[in-house]
Amino acid sequence: MRLLIIGSLKGQLTAATKIAVDRGAAVTQAIDTDQGLKVLRNRGADLIMADVGIDIRDLVDRLVAEHIHAPIVACGTDNDARAAVAAIQAGAKEYIPLPPDPELIAAVLAAVADDVRDLVYRDEAMAQVIKLAAQVAASEASILITGESGTGKEMIARYVHEKSPRAAKPFICVNCAAIPENLLESELFGHEKGAFTGAIARRIGKFEEATGGTLLLDEISEMDVRLQAKLLRALQERVIDRVGGTRPVAVDIRIVATSNRDLLEEARAGRFREDLLYRLNVVNLKIPPLRERPADILELADHFARRYAETNGIPQRPIAAEARHELMRARWPGNVRELENTIERAVVLATGDEIGVEAIRLPDGSRLESGAHGPASKAAAVASEVAATLVGRTVADVERDLILETLKHCLGNRTHAANILGISIRTLRNKLNEYSADGHAVPAPGAGLAASAA
Repeated sequence: MRLLIIGSLKGQLTAATKIAVDRGAAVTQAIDTDQGLKVLRNRGADLIMADVGIDIRDLVDRLVAEHIHAPIVACGTDNDARAAVAAIQAGAKEYIPLPPDPELIAAVLAAVADDVRDLVYRDEAMAQVIKLAAQVAASEASILITGESGTGKEMIARYVHEKSPRAAKPFICVNCAAIPENLLESELFGHEKGAFTGAIARRIGKFEEATGGTLLLDEISEMDVRLQAKLLRALQERVIDRVGGTRPVAVDIRIVATSNRDLLEEARAGRFREDLLYRLNVVNLKIPPLRERPADILELADHFARRYAETNGIPQRPIAAEARHELMRARWPGNVRELENTIERAVVLATGDEIGVEAIRLPDGSRLESGAHGPASKAAAVASEVAATLVGRTVADVERDLILETLKHCLGNRTHAANILGISIRTLRNKLNEYSADGHAVPAPGAGLAASAA
């Protein structure tokens, strides 16, 4: 986390700096906006804390003019309400009263660093991805993370950075799809003063900002082929050329790229350089869509329900059984992002002591798109049927029926069944051996019912 403090902060500068440093931030100080802009051009920043005594609107306008992206948190005395309102209206994201509160500053730093987005998973398919990510994190190899939109590619990229020797250095993300083509080159490589209209001063690019750390090129498939050639040179030679520059600049970075497209197909179609693909794709982390990791659905739903209850100041409530069934039967074309939005909406709309099925809806009030033929929805249906006949039966009998019926609907696939049931594959195999020894029919792998366990 790189923090830039602009202004005197009413004499509280030293205290604010110490709090931020104690929370792991690298702090730079500037006396005014002009000096702050020099710091941003040469070093960059993830967050700006600015004294409300300076012109916040002017600071925002100058950042926009130079295409510098960094959130601003305004700081002022606790009784300066008018200045606080003016700062927010001018473009500041938050307002922190002085003297600074350690927990408040820590919360702001955590929000900017996106620390709240922990890795939450239970499915074996996702566990394998995390295991591989941790294994390759210590290396210097370039990594290509692929998967559908909303599966969590950026989170995996951050995980790789945090597990790498570069963790104490910057993690810089560039969304190649969100920046206009004519600005992306300057955003990545920087520019010299006068290089083009509006280049009023030298500015370093994301490659230089990320020196020593990790540069994430998000949705790299959207990058223009011409710019791909310059990127390839930067990866091969570890030097860049600023726009309008006359000499190369050395950089020390680790590249992680993401794409929701098949880059091999893009290369065959001439939209992506094949040599760049091979340079990026040293290690491929392929994130499965949510519909292929059913054990993660309820785990993530519970996580989001807790988070958004806390965010909105609402008491935490469990997700009702019928609502959980609705979540399991859905197709989730938007993957984890869609699930998160659905649960956030449900937390706000739900009434009563539980989050009921009436709150599990699309924004227009319609039901979620069903994936009625998927293994997750079949398992959920089986669970509902079994639950309806619990009275008068032992726990062992209910457990046996649930395991066998779930396995049958997974066509004997032990791994899928274990994931859905939330138990280890070893535990499942032991249970199946017991049932087979007692004379119960056990589904064979990839078949119907068979007489013995695999």
